[in-house]
Parts: sequence; C-alpha cells; structure tokens
Amino acid sequence: MGLIDAINETNTKAVNVSERYIDSSYKFYRLKFFKHFSISVSLLFKTIIVGSLVLMCAMLSAVALALYIGELTGNYPLGFLLVGVGFMVLSIIAYLFRGTINNMVIKKLSNFFFD
Repeated sequence: MGLIDAINETNTKAVNVSERYIDSSYKFYRLKFFKHFSISVSLLFKTIIVGSLVLMCAMLSAVALALYIGELTGNYPLGFLLVGVGFMVLSIIAYLFRGTINNMVIKKLSNFFFD
C-alpha cells in the first residue's frame, strides 16, 4: 500500500500546485487587463480633453484669420472663403496620408499593449 499512498500524495500535491498556478494566472491576467484598460481609458480621456481644446483654438484662430483676411481684402466673405479653401487643402492632404497616420497610431498604441 505504500506505493499507492505515495502516488496518491503526489497526485494531491500536483492538484494543489495546479490550483495555485491557475489562481495565480487568473489574478495576473486580471491585473494585466486592468492595467491595459486603465491606460486605454486614460488615453481616451486625455485625447478628448486635448482634442477639444485644440479644436476650440483652431476654430477661434480660423475665425480670426478669416476676419483678418477679409479686412485686408475689404471683403469679409472672401476671407472666410479663403480660410475654408485652406481647410479643404489640409483635409485633402490628411486624406492622402491616412495610411501613414494609421501606421503611426498603430505603432504608438502597440507600445502600450505589447510591452
């Protein structure tokens, strides 16, 4: 009976070690998920806050530039039209380089998720 008891004891130890490993792995992955989730949410909020401030700045600057150009030309609608055309050119340039922009974003975000 000594051999059977030794095998039984070894199996019990193996089960205990396996249970501890599974529990530790579960806690580790849960913590890792929380870390990545926290980084993602913080990045989202920072992007929203900074993006909204930059957008407000750009809008006010565009209005000021349009009024300035309108004053220089003596025709305010022309000033707003020229600023609108400028934004259209910037939009076309951004559209043409959208693949490069996507690659930069993917590389930047991969540093957060795959460290």
